[in-house]
Amino acid sequence: MKLDEYEKELLELEEQGLIVAAVPEKDEKQRLMEAAKNTLNKDKRINIRISSRDLAQLQRQANRYGMPYQTLVTSILHRYISGDLSETKRQTTKAQR
Repeated sequence: MKLDEYEKELLELEEQGLIVAAVPEKDEKQRLMEAAKNTLNKDKRINIRISSRDLAQLQRQANRYGMPYQTLVTSILHRYISGDLSETKRQTTKAQR
């Protein structure tokens, strides 16, 4: 399993005894399991047209994360819809104007 830097830090702190991972109560564990099941349940298929250049970039990014590019696209869409990913204003340089 690949861990990001934050997850590695948490694991290290737990191993050092500086933090203790909480065990969820039975009802909370059930809610979390249901939410995960609903999130991972992929029951619809879509087809989109995308430029070769954008697809190649998506594939490179997915490769960096060690996942298929379709999984990365799904993750990005899910994060955007759930509000964890939002638009930002792009700063332009004089050369781009």
